[in-house]
Amino acid sequence: MSKETVNITTQQNKRKVANDIIFILALLLVVAVLGGFLLLSREEGTVVEVTVDGKLYGRYSLDKDQVVEIKNGDHLNVLVIEDGVAYISEANCPGGDCTKYRPIHYTSGKIVCLPHKVYVSITSSDGNNGGVDIVS
Repeated sequence: MSKETVNITTQQNKRKVANDIIFILALLLVVAVLGGFLLLSREEGTVVEVTVDGKLYGRYSLDKDQVVEIKNGDHLNVLVIEDGVAYISEANCPGGDCTKYRPIHYTSGKIVCLPHKVYVSITSSDGNNGGVDIVS
């Protein structure tokens, strides 16, 4: 291989590495901008909404500390609302995955117990869950 061929190959490799670095930096910038937008646009909720099997079970204020037993036949989930956050402290479902969720207080916060078909979400007092209103 001639010295000129080696120089061309080396230059091409350097160009590829530079392009890869530029691509990675651009990708990181896009992720940072989107992440910042999501963090800045989230809204504190005021109401905990609980649905069981698709039907509204109850609405509870985040301002009032309380313990709510969500019963549906033999199924039991214990919802705790304290210090402006909500979480499931106990559940008699297999695995108890819903008890492992972090406490929620933003309108994007959700807790789901699939075996019991329990869905806990945070909304604002006007019933808007922070999403976009859609008119069809």
